[in-house]
Amino acid sequence: MDNLSLFAMFWHAGAVVKFVMLLLLFFSLGSWYIIFNRYLRFKNTARNSADFLKSFWNCKSLSEVNQSIDPSLACPEYAIFKSGYKELQKIIKSKPHESDEKSLAMRMAGVDNLKRCLQKAETTTVNELSRNLAFLATTGSATPFIGLFGTVWGIMASFHEIGKSGSASLAVVAPGISEALVATAAGLAVAIPAVIFYNYFSNRVAEMESEMQSFSADFMNLIERDLISRA
Repeated sequence: MDNLSLFAMFWHAGAVVKFVMLLLLFFSLGSWYIIFNRYLRFKNTARNSADFLKSFWNCKSLSEVNQSIDPSLACPEYAIFKSGYKELQKIIKSKPHESDEKSLAMRMAGVDNLKRCLQKAETTTVNELSRNLAFLATTGSATPFIGLFGTVWGIMASFHEIGKSGSASLAVVAPGISEALVATAAGLAVAIPAVIFYNYFSNRVAEMESEMQSFSADFMNLIERDLISRA
């Protein structure tokens, strides 16, 4: 076989090796779709977070923040704020007709519910940011072995042909083995970018989660001061 192009190797390969190559193509296309999708998502999230935090700290009250921010803003901190602000309104409206001391105690008891609400919002947001990253992890760990399986099967087929032909010359052996080795190369080509971007995105998710926790802590401090001042 004079033509050493990948397409020619694929075309002359056996059925099992062709199936392996097509499977690797599926993993490759899926991985690159997720890579571009998550990259754009994280880029937009970082920009929206910066805009929201700037507006948040420039506002004089939580109600002003709620009114001034676009409800459709896709931002982890804003998702936490919306969830917490909604719960805060429930706490404020549940003020009993009791003494100020008991009113404060009831409100501060609602802070535990508020903390759970913020934690739930954080978890939901992290899960959304991490969506489909498991596919990258699976691709990075599985595709080298899938490619290796294709190579082993192709070499077995080549030796079978050698046995049938009764010739072990390089001209007979080389084409079949080179076609089989393409599967290993393809497996590595699919796995390497998947592993690199999985680690990158996982680190970005961890950084965003830390930023969300920091914002939640600041938000809780503002709410607790607000509840005390209202008592």
